[in-house]
Amino acid sequence: METLKRKILEIVRRQDYTPLKRSALAQKLAVRDEQYSEFTTALKDLQTQGKISIGPKNLILLPAMSNRVTGTFRANARGFGFVVPLEKTHEGDLFIGPDDTADAMDGDIVVAKIVRKGHQGGRLRIAGVVTEILERGHNRFVGTLQRKGREWIVQPEGKGYFEPVIVDDVTAKGARVGDKVILEILSFPAHDLPARGVILEVLGRAGQYDAEIRAIIAQYNLPMEFDRECLDQARNAASGFDPNNLNGRYDATGDITLTIDPPDAKDFDDAISLRRNRDGNWVLGVHIADVCAFIPLNSPLDKEAKQRGNSVYLPGRVIPMLPEALSNGICSLQPNQRRFTKTAYITYDSQGKVLGTEFANSVILSNARLTYDQANDILEGRTKGFAGEIVGLVKDMETLSRAIEQRRTRNGMLHLDLLETELEYDAEGHVVDAHPADNSYPHTIIEMFMVEANEAVAGLLDRFRLPFIRRIHPDPSPGGRKEMGRFVRLCGMKVPRDLNRSIIQDLLASVKGTPSSFAVNTFILRSLQKAEYSPLHIGHFALASTHYCHFTSPIRRYADLTVHRLLHCYLEHRINLIGLEEVLPEGELIEIGKHISWTEQQAAEAERELKTILILQMLTKHIGDTLEGVVSGLTNFGVFVQCIKYGIEGMIEPGDLGLDEWKYDERNQAVVGQYSRESVHLGQPMPVRIVAVNVAARQLSLAPVESLTASRDNAPKKNRRKR
Repeated sequence: METLKRKILEIVRRQDYTPLKRSALAQKLAVRDEQYSEFTTALKDLQTQGKISIGPKNLILLPAMSNRVTGTFRANARGFGFVVPLEKTHEGDLFIGPDDTADAMDGDIVVAKIVRKGHQGGRLRIAGVVTEILERGHNRFVGTLQRKGREWIVQPEGKGYFEPVIVDDVTAKGARVGDKVILEILSFPAHDLPARGVILEVLGRAGQYDAEIRAIIAQYNLPMEFDRECLDQARNAASGFDPNNLNGRYDATGDITLTIDPPDAKDFDDAISLRRNRDGNWVLGVHIADVCAFIPLNSPLDKEAKQRGNSVYLPGRVIPMLPEALSNGICSLQPNQRRFTKTAYITYDSQGKVLGTEFANSVILSNARLTYDQANDILEGRTKGFAGEIVGLVKDMETLSRAIEQRRTRNGMLHLDLLETELEYDAEGHVVDAHPADNSYPHTIIEMFMVEANEAVAGLLDRFRLPFIRRIHPDPSPGGRKEMGRFVRLCGMKVPRDLNRSIIQDLLASVKGTPSSFAVNTFILRSLQKAEYSPLHIGHFALASTHYCHFTSPIRRYADLTVHRLLHCYLEHRINLIGLEEVLPEGELIEIGKHISWTEQQAAEAERELKTILILQMLTKHIGDTLEGVVSGLTNFGVFVQCIKYGIEGMIEPGDLGLDEWKYDERNQAVVGQYSRESVHLGQPMPVRIVAVNVAARQLSLAPVESLTASRDNAPKKNRRKR
């Protein structure tokens, strides 16, 4: 019953949920006839608990927002914020104005009363006023120590809290002006009194790489050292590993196999082989490190990996999910080393159509470790120094990958071209430059093969109707579809009633290689919902895949490790046994999925924020410099511009656009001058100059190189003198 309730709420609380009647919801949840009475009881219980409501036409809805809302406060650097209700409501998050936060900080649990703001566009506009802070979310922050007059202050950095905190007795930790520190708040702000705190730890000089990375690790509470029990388990597994003891494994060491990874990679968890069978069809071998052979379920390392969720990849630093004895040792598919793997063999015809799949516990011997640059050299004919068998394998991989890519594109797969930046460092670890990351075709080869293997394993597990952690990507929400449809029309394309993948594909193709490509790709990404981990069987929208999971990176993702264990049951012919330990209840899988989706998001935000910090520190020495940019976002309070070279976003305040009154026209996705009628559109190229850099707030202030309203004739009429 509790699992059924969780599944109902999981559906109803999704952003893309369209209100359904009882029978339609039961069908969506695949409720069998004999379960229907239990399903009805679950609905009644949820309604009694106030977690759902029955609306007009007996549609099942989230409850409406009451006059008082309890939730988590999310702060914005501009002073306003949002309350995210603890129990989701039909209206979503509640806006809190800058004067109505009652000194709440990011992460606080607060009570807010509703203030109705009238109607706009046929919808009731509401906002809130924080009336009570029930629980403080954080009392530790990272910041830089400063001296103002007689007082020592720490300016907190990043998102969450933006006002300076007074600190006493800074000499206790030997802190100096300009040190990066961890601060604990002792008394929170109240009325006109600022917060006061104490320094817990000095991380180093602000601006130095070691101090900045330690600050990010502390800010996001990222796990660092493994405990003794985990390290002992890893060492014992490594010392007990006998690569010659096959124990029934398929010996694939005779196959020509290689890995392709970034130049600084150490954990090689996937390798590729490819051959023709006697019928002339391709047989692709995707060999994945067999991590579950060394980490039993519920062992200390399994529990630690579940808690970490994934490895964290920061600029110049990796925080692994597994100890290095495994991640960089016996689980890493290093060249000329026998390694245990789980292999998906997928057979294709010449058009890239799947003809069959097989799976095996195997042992491989990688023949070569290539970087993406080296693989690209081979594809472009620069083959000197590479063995002939490796050259032939890479070229065959390209042939099959292009066939798979064409087939997946025909089926609706979306491919977003997003700007990624690689940083360049000096000897002291300071960022001195940046350049666009390599996106040569070998990246697509590996991506296609990994997607195919993930899909093959998910399809196998679905044949046995097992609950497992999927990688799901919901269809766009009604609001997202509406925004995307409006944007597609602005791009001059006809939009059918149902905005499908084909229309999105056409839009992406039409802007490929143009200055507006990045902005269009970014807009579409923001309009789509986020991919996540869940046992719900709803498919993957962007990949146009019905069956999908993550299987190909068990060294760095816990989701993959859970899938490996189920595949192992299949390979040992235990998949149909009752009471299998590896088959976890759906309720437990839902909770694991939520947790590892959160750790994945934390890792991505930490990586993005550290990269932003390092680039902003570099740009403090370039005030006034000109950058090539593309308009990437529009709001009432400013225009966001993506700097192409550095991959960082800055903001132009309306007053810096030119002498006019600028308004955001949401319908036409433009910021328009009320008097000049000059406009700024999404995707518009715009040279900009750096006006200011605020590293603590992670903000880059920009201005157009040329004012959009250079003439006084464009000034507001009320400021002109009548002739």
